[in-house]
Amino acid sequence: MSSRVEICGINTSQLPKLTHEKTIELIKKAQNGDQNAKEAFLMGNLRLVLSVVQRFVGKKESVDDIFQVGFIGLIKAMNNFEVSYNLRFSTYAVPMIIGEIRRFLRDNSSVRISRSIRDTAYQALQARQQLESGGDKEISLEEIAAAINLPLKKVVYAMDAISDPLSLFDPVYHDGGEAVMIMDQISDQKNTDENWLKSVTISEAMRRLSERERQILLLRFYEGRTQVEVAEEIGISQAQVSRLEKTAISSLKSSIG
Repeated sequence: MSSRVEICGINTSQLPKLTHEKTIELIKKAQNGDQNAKEAFLMGNLRLVLSVVQRFVGKKESVDDIFQVGFIGLIKAMNNFEVSYNLRFSTYAVPMIIGEIRRFLRDNSSVRISRSIRDTAYQALQARQQLESGGDKEISLEEIAAAINLPLKKVVYAMDAISDPLSLFDPVYHDGGEAVMIMDQISDQKNTDENWLKSVTISEAMRRLSERERQILLLRFYEGRTQVEVAEEIGISQAQVSRLEKTAISSLKSSIG
């Protein structure tokens, strides 16, 4: 008995399934302007979009909106897929659909990247392009920072700010069967799923603190400063440092659970 799941008015149990050979045939026709082939191909791959959309359920945007964006990713993948590479379409399309959804979520996020950070990132990207032109060597961030006369830390921060976030459960390979995820590639006996997720949870909790609270914790517990030294460093009283430190630690404990 096929399960009935509806999204955007589509009964997924009635969606067609395409073989690899049929997929390639329809892509070729669609890329040559055959509208019927395009429609048949897109309908035959809606399950692929839905499988990706399920990973983003629970976001503030509606599932229907995310589905529509994922469908745009599917169209882009169809238009840009190179059949001569002898690659399964799903392997190529899944990262593209994920990327399209991530951009949508990022652009609609309440978190905004400041103009100065975006300008720095733009300078860095321009510099990298110029440095890489005419050569095969991959340019390091140190070389980019030197080229635009900015501190390396500032360049790294700006480039990281504009990059799309990755999930530990994003696939690095997907061929219709069980996906190989980022977590599978980076985990070992020490870096287990639990430890990685705990580390990510701590990082997220730190980001929720105010800039001053983060600074105090970094100075106190990473650099080993006393409260008096921290107070002198940031220009407030030792009592204020103590109060902010306790508030920050309490907030971290609450976030980590």
